[in-house]
Amino acid sequence: MARGYSDDLRVRVIQYVEAGASRREAARLFKIGDATAVRWFQRWSQTGTASAKPGTGHARSPLKAHKVWLLELIAASPDLTLEEVRAKLLEVRGQKAGIGSVWRFFARHGISFKKKRAGNRAGPS
Repeated sequence: MARGYSDDLRVRVIQYVEAGASRREAARLFKIGDATAVRWFQRWSQTGTASAKPGTGHARSPLKAHKVWLLELIAASPDLTLEEVRAKLLEVRGQKAGIGSVWRFFARHGISFKKKRAGNRAGPS
């Protein structure tokens, strides 16, 4: 995951702009994006701080609120596909979710979806 710029760099860019340079000129000098320098100076002008905004932490799954329902659904119908689970989740609970989100939810709970062997295949010739 990418790391944010240091507060020291942010302060130096802002000081350079306050000394009379343009934001874009400061960006080129300090090798950052033009928009980054503009945002930093704008944030400093509005809030008085150059520090990065706090991160949001770990992403929380919206499916966590539906944990019991989802686990009961799979216990009752273990042959449902991820797409079918996703459709039922939207239909019954009104919760949108991507296939990856549904897969990660069940993976966290030790449930996997295996391909079923096709029946009545022709034997080797």
